Amino acid sequence: MATTAAGTHAPGEIQLYRIPDAMKVLGLGRSVIYELIRSNRLRAVRQGRARLIPAAAIREYVALLEAEAQEAAK
Repeated sequence: MATTAAGTHAPGEIQLYRIPDAMKVLGLGRSVIYELIRSNRLRAVRQGRARLIPAAAIREYVALLEAEAQEAAK
């Protein structure tokens, strides 16, 4: 495994997801993804005209949801 500033990843592992791919990974609709980006709950970067979601941002969003669920269960 290679180590980067963002963390550890396997060679060949996807690091940046296009919006349709992020939709599939998260199981969310297009408008929900864009709303999460607008509300700063999901980080995105730009490469030219393309908006891309870093794999680390997806992991961070899932961790955020888990933390919120734990807090709500208390």
